[in-house]
Amino acid sequence: MTAAKSLPPLRFAPARDSAFRRELRERADAYLAAASTHRFADWRMHAKAIALTSMAALLYGLALNAATAFGFVACYVASVVTAMVLAMNSLHDGAHSAMFRRGPLNRLLTRLVSVPVGVDMDFWTIRHVHFHHTYANVEGYDLDTEPNPFLRQTPYQRWSPQYRYQYLYWPVIAALSLPYLNWYGDWLDRFGKTPVAVHSRLQGWRGWMVFLGWKLAHLTLVLAVPSWVVHSHGIAWGTVLGAYLLGQMIASCVLVALILGTHWAEVDFFQPGEDGTMPHDWYQHTFYTACDWTPKPRALRWLGYWLGGLNLHLTHHLFPTWNHRHYPALARIIAELAPRHGLTYREIGYLQLHASQQQFLKAMGQPPASL
Repeated sequence: MTAAKSLPPLRFAPARDSAFRRELRERADAYLAAASTHRFADWRMHAKAIALTSMAALLYGLALNAATAFGFVACYVASVVTAMVLAMNSLHDGAHSAMFRRGPLNRLLTRLVSVPVGVDMDFWTIRHVHFHHTYANVEGYDLDTEPNPFLRQTPYQRWSPQYRYQYLYWPVIAALSLPYLNWYGDWLDRFGKTPVAVHSRLQGWRGWMVFLGWKLAHLTLVLAVPSWVVHSHGIAWGTVLGAYLLGQMIASCVLVALILGTHWAEVDFFQPGEDGTMPHDWYQHTFYTACDWTPKPRALRWLGYWLGGLNLHLTHHLFPTWNHRHYPALARIIAELAPRHGLTYREIGYLQLHASQQQFLKAMGQPPASL
């Protein structure tokens, strides 16, 4: 394997004189002042994280004490999915320094919550915060839309015949995303084969020790301990491995299906010029490349609460360092201000999100006119 090529600097148009940016920040600060609060999590968010942790631990305990293979698999998979919901509600905010005021507490939280999920938090945070949030939908810079043999995600990527059917098979790719990241993507990062490793705070042998230590902790929790405990119940280790893969795939598919479409549904993609400049500022770019969605009918609004606010994805991109408890209020502010500054704020339902996502995948699956 060869080392990753470094990317040239990418520059957005300056936003410091943007009237929208200025008014948005003023309104957001006024909202905090009126509520006498701060941008971080409050006791209710901490209580939610504790409740999800307790639920995941309870299901894990029930799995270890299951008398049958079916009971074990059911409880184990439910525990993995609950751990993913916990990650969406706390790990994600922690990676953006939005759970606690103190950075070390945020880093500790993300490390602990990542153990049952399996991803390396150092590398994931770099991928997500440094690359995806800064360069959403920019070819060659947003690592979430990297070219691959399975999905064609931008009009600038090479076309292959299998992409004709990506709108049909994409749930399988979504389900495999988390196992792929855990057991291939993280290792590419660690070996320095991607643009991620150079940004890591953990270099050299110390980085390797931390990386291997947390991977070992993951394997111990999700495979070694269950295999050892349930063996006495007559449950084979192959059942444990199968339950692990099934849980990872279900958790991955749920996350990708509910979130990834926010960057596919009627959005734009960009390829920077040779000089590395973009024709608009970063705030405009966010409106061009993301949308919010809300569960409908209103009786399903509780779903957004358990998604960690990630359904309000454009709002999250504009306020990444704010805890998700603020997203509904911030979304209302954005919806009011955007039209006054010539920006289009889109808040759609999930059915529309899914339909737009399918249309996008079909369009990207067609051969370019030049072929």
